[in-house]
Amino acid sequence: MMAKKSLFAALALSVLATAAHAADPVKIGFITTLSTPAGYLGADQRDAFLLAMGEEGGKLGGVPVELVVEDDGLKPASGKQAADRMLQSGIKLFSGITFSNVLGAVAPGVLAADAFYVSTNAGPSTFAGKECNKNYFVASYQNDAFHSAGGVAANELGYKKVVLLAPNYQAGRDALEGFKRTFKGTVEAEIYTKLDQNDFSVEMARIRSLAPDAVYQFHPGGAGITFIKQYSNAGLSKTVPLLMSGFSLDTRMIEATGLAGDRAYLVGIWSTETDTPASKAFVAAFRKAYNRTPTLYAQQAYDAAKLIGSGLKAVNGDLTKADAFRAALKKADFKSIRGDFKFGNNNHPIQDYYLMQLQRSENGAGPLVPVVVRRVLKDDQDVYAKACAL
Repeated sequence: MMAKKSLFAALALSVLATAAHAADPVKIGFITTLSTPAGYLGADQRDAFLLAMGEEGGKLGGVPVELVVEDDGLKPASGKQAADRMLQSGIKLFSGITFSNVLGAVAPGVLAADAFYVSTNAGPSTFAGKECNKNYFVASYQNDAFHSAGGVAANELGYKKVVLLAPNYQAGRDALEGFKRTFKGTVEAEIYTKLDQNDFSVEMARIRSLAPDAVYQFHPGGAGITFIKQYSNAGLSKTVPLLMSGFSLDTRMIEATGLAGDRAYLVGIWSTETDTPASKAFVAAFRKAYNRTPTLYAQQAYDAAKLIGSGLKAVNGDLTKADAFRAALKKADFKSIRGDFKFGNNNHPIQDYYLMQLQRSENGAGPLVPVVVRRVLKDDQDVYAKACAL
């Protein structure tokens, strides 16, 4: 009898332990940029991801999750150290990185450990072609694609001569390559700046001397705010139109620069003015939760959270079922607030891109808002996909 009681007790303890383990939340390693002048980019991604979790009471896809957040400080080494610590603690699912140079340091170690990475923003070319990976998914865009849309927009706007500017890092180089791939006119100059540059007077003088039809520039975060202010103060915005990716003048940057970007053109995948129920609901929910307007970074992170939720739902949170989790992510069975969304063979999005113009809201008396002018690319897939063997 005592032996039977001992056996039943052991079985009960085993069942309870299994149930407790099953109830443990899935930990998601969220490494992002929260400090430096670009810190708001990571904050918007983190907060939008938490918003998606909050809508399900701390779950994604019905599965309890825990977001483990670390600041990379825009330093690749710091990002790698954070990822290594998380891997050692048993985390198998990662997201959140803002900048491509940080992702370049983090992704190889994560993927070598057979863990998953789902990008909320950075989409460098290095992982889109021959170096694509079955566990690497990009819920945002491939770096070049935004700017290839910019080249198409420049053609449609009738620009024949342009000057290009971008920071000298992976995303900056991808940006200008993407633009040149589709632009049919002449590039008068291709100028690379420092990632943390705060004085563009030399570049402004060169633009003035070249007198192009337009400037296409990519400077996210704090450097972009500085660039727009100095461009306007130099009087160049009156003579040389600006065409940019949405990252060069996002919602927070518009607030910081006032009317300096008035009538400038942007290209992107989404705008706060996107007129769909899903988009309007997201913007309203984000504003209610955080008392600020979401940026494109927030939109992408929200979609990434919903994508991850679709994968977790398929495996009931059990990441040891890697094949099933991977297959569920590939299906992209979630409602993207930007519109149509599906994955190409390289696990990067196939999606539409739009031309927008910054215009004053509220009958010309309010702040600038990005108004959608027209779609410039439909179901666009990056050029690197053909080199991916997946």
